[in-house]
Amino acid sequence: MARYQGCPTPDSDKDGITDEDDKCPTVFGVARYQGCPVPDTDGDGTNDEDDKCVTIPGPADNFGCPVITEEVKKKVNTAAKNILFITGSAKLQTSSYKGLNDVIQIMKDNPAMSLAIDGHTDNVGSDELNQKLSDNRAAAVKNYLVSKGIDESRITSTGHGETMPIADNATAAGRQQNRRSEMTLSYYK
Repeated sequence: MARYQGCPTPDSDKDGITDEDDKCPTVFGVARYQGCPVPDTDGDGTNDEDDKCVTIPGPADNFGCPVITEEVKKKVNTAAKNILFITGSAKLQTSSYKGLNDVIQIMKDNPAMSLAIDGHTDNVGSDELNQKLSDNRAAAVKNYLVSKGIDESRITSTGHGETMPIADNATAAGRQQNRRSEMTLSYYK
């Protein structure tokens, strides 16, 4: 080019984007960001394109999201195991509240966390009845959490009916294990 006395247009950072077109001429970047590096909003070393938690730092091996500690997972699992309903209904027994209140506190302490609630039944009764019961029970847990100040958008509730047994439905002990609620925390949906 004439203005560079016959020399190529400079590319100071050697990223293939000339300094004239490069919004970050001294830092190696990519064309889709006009010569700037792929953003890393939270500065955790995982670029935003690969980061499932763009605004909260976390390790790359966890998709850029914070790691949920074993202690917190254990608290949530204990709460889930102690969710009890009035027989044949979706009305929570009051003994369920203590564990659920622990989950509420965890979610209040970690406002970016999400929670998935899964309801399951045994195989006693019709498939349709069990599906509806599991949907209603998962929704009852969600409604309790929402009533205590957790934003509804942070919680999903899904009933699975009798489709995912973890024990043999031929025994009373197996059926009892299959009637369960599960709760899973995450930082991404």
